[in-house]
Amino acid sequence: MRGWWLASAVILLGCASAPPAPHDPTEEASYKATAAKIGQMMRDANADFKAGKGDDAAALIERAQPLVKQVIEVNRPSLEAVEAASEVDDLYGRMLYSNRHYGWARLQFQKNLSRWKHWEPATAETERRLRLAQDEIDECDKKIVQ
Repeated sequence: MRGWWLASAVILLGCASAPPAPHDPTEEASYKATAAKIGQMMRDANADFKAGKGDDAAALIERAQPLVKQVIEVNRPSLEAVEAASEVDDLYGRMLYSNRHYGWARLQFQKNLSRWKHWEPATAETERRLRLAQDEIDECDKKIVQ
């Protein structure tokens, strides 16, 4: 009699539905829109910086920071979000470098080096960004020793 109950329980458990797939916030439209917004803000900030409008570029970087935090803090951020965060750090680092704050600039570039060194799967673009970060760090190191 006990065997019949055990067999019935096993059969019923086998019929149970699979657990729902975990929620992936990177697939939400709002997440993608936020990452795209950061990208646009950084294109604008880069244009401002190149045009000599450092204060305008700095304001855009400051406004982008909470958005970057929002898209990066998920379990596995999208490549677009990481690229946007990378653009923020790179531009901020270049601005610091141009103001001769080489140590602080190096810190920004180091974040990118770490970000791209460990990104999987590596692509031609992630490898380019990794080399860029290393080159920027090398430039900072040259200035720091002088």
